[in-house]
Amino acid sequence: MIPLSVLELGRVRQGGTTRIALDDARDLARHVEALGFTRIWVAEHHNMPMVTTAATSLVIAHIAAGTSTIRVGAGGIMLPNHAPYVIAEQFGTLAALFPRRIDLGVGRAPGTDQQTLRALRRDPAAADHFPQDVLELQAFLGPTAPGQRIEAIPGAGTEVPLWILGSSLFGAQLAAQLGLPFGFASHFSPQHLDAALSIYRARFTPSPQLSAPHAMVGVNIIAAATDAEARRLATSQQMSFADIVRGARRLMQPPIDDIDTYWSAEEKLHASQMLRCSIIGSVDTVLEGMQALVDRTSADELIVVSDVYDLDQRRRSFDMIAAAGQLVTRPVAATR
Repeated sequence: MIPLSVLELGRVRQGGTTRIALDDARDLARHVEALGFTRIWVAEHHNMPMVTTAATSLVIAHIAAGTSTIRVGAGGIMLPNHAPYVIAEQFGTLAALFPRRIDLGVGRAPGTDQQTLRALRRDPAAADHFPQDVLELQAFLGPTAPGQRIEAIPGAGTEVPLWILGSSLFGAQLAAQLGLPFGFASHFSPQHLDAALSIYRARFTPSPQLSAPHAMVGVNIIAAATDAEARRLATSQQMSFADIVRGARRLMQPPIDDIDTYWSAEEKLHASQMLRCSIIGSVDTVLEGMQALVDRTSADELIVVSDVYDLDQRRRSFDMIAAAGQLVTRPVAATR
């Protein structure tokens, strides 16, 4: 059995509203909690009409308040957009409200375009200070030192678990150096997945938080009764990625029968490269794909994106993903 988690973007569907999307995210969290998923994370994105998770800590609170046992967290906070002190206060508050249930994944990408980055009043060069910012954040969440004049209140002493998230070798190296769990964003940028995991495991240094490497792999999974139906449902996500390529700003669209009537050859190439780490099909197909991914990566955990337009079909997709996950076996060397 492989531990499964969920990455939720709170997508606004065509005909829907931001409030509906946020409540749908909380309802999904309840559903996957009942299925035994380990955690549900939300990701910081800005200036994207279909994504409602810009105020990430607020969305986490909304979801955590509607659930009781599942871990809820950021996947992630784009740390260069924020002062580490403020993030320590926010997640310290979440930890006080929802003890032992909050995760804090951090990344160094802006989560937006350069114009919006200026609106956030952040210097693009702030990403260069990411390792120092992680250490500062970790210190503010740790125990207060004697004589410390500035502390995060709440936050100090909560030791909210930190994760390093990334889609490059840089994040893998930093996670290994700091002895932190590592999440790779292969659900939209799979190119360096294998190399990043290899570096992370080879260079890992144990820390007070983590004694051995723990790698989480992002994957798009859409499950349905048949392979053909799953492929049709997947066209909603494919259209979203084609829209990214063409710079369109549309809400999530209902599925269509033939995706090739929507995207151009160039858009198909770019979108398909981003979506290469995807498993689409029936329960048997999903099981086969999940097993192949775990065999290839020795992942300690999979974090799943299942962007399905219809809510009932999305819940059924997660039902089937959970059923397949029960049957996935991990390589002997990966078990601890």
